[in-house]
Amino acid sequence: MKSRNILLALPCALLSLSAMAAGSHAGNHDDSAIGKPGVASKVTRTVTVDMKDDMRFHSSNFNVKQGETIRFVAKNSGKVKHEMVLGTQKDLKEHYEVMKKNPEMEHADANMVTVEPGKTGEIIWQFTKAGKVDFACLQPGHYDAGMKGLVNVAGGASSAQAASPAVVTVAAVDAKKDSTMVAPTDMADGEVRKVDMDTKKITIRHGEIKNLDMPGMTMVFQVKDPALLSKVKAGDKVRFKAEKSGGTIVATDIQPVK
Repeated sequence: MKSRNILLALPCALLSLSAMAAGSHAGNHDDSAIGKPGVASKVTRTVTVDMKDDMRFHSSNFNVKQGETIRFVAKNSGKVKHEMVLGTQKDLKEHYEVMKKNPEMEHADANMVTVEPGKTGEIIWQFTKAGKVDFACLQPGHYDAGMKGLVNVAGGASSAQAASPAVVTVAAVDAKKDSTMVAPTDMADGEVRKVDMDTKKITIRHGEIKNLDMPGMTMVFQVKDPALLSKVKAGDKVRFKAEKSGGTIVATDIQPVK
């Protein structure tokens, strides 16, 4: 009887391990390694990062305490587009390679902001782990030119964020489950974050887009047909197709996943 119970439990254990493995690769980036999106009401201080065409951040080195929530105001004093992206060195380098192939990408992840010349943007971020968090401008050529910075996170705060990775894993497993429902290779999995009927744009947190050689992240897409936007709302799981067109990335088909 004991042997029979072990045999019955084995498939469940294997399934659980598979789901955990899938979760470790899903999503846009490993937020838990650098912290998590912050809440505006919990901001402890605001710092300004001036981005200039000398391909430098002014300032580029910050000291924070573990647990602090910082509002970064990214100001573009130059005449070309710049951005500020928080991440590990590994993530930043990988994302930079994607940007070199797709410079027209419009980001919408919480750990990054793209700023047009003469404009400002902001990132609100909570630093939940002691250590170092890198940031950089990933516009093609800017990262190679040395447009990088560092946040030094001093330890000492209580680690109240231990449950965060589990939440990420659950979401990732759900996304994996949804992706098995439909399998066309030219369609990507995603979750709608925002629908903007006025600008005819949609924000999607997506998995890999194979035809564009693009890993998972959150992006803003123009749509080929505005009628596509009436089919979905924020929070919907979708399958969609995206293509390059006229110097931008356009969603050409969006199908809700039931």
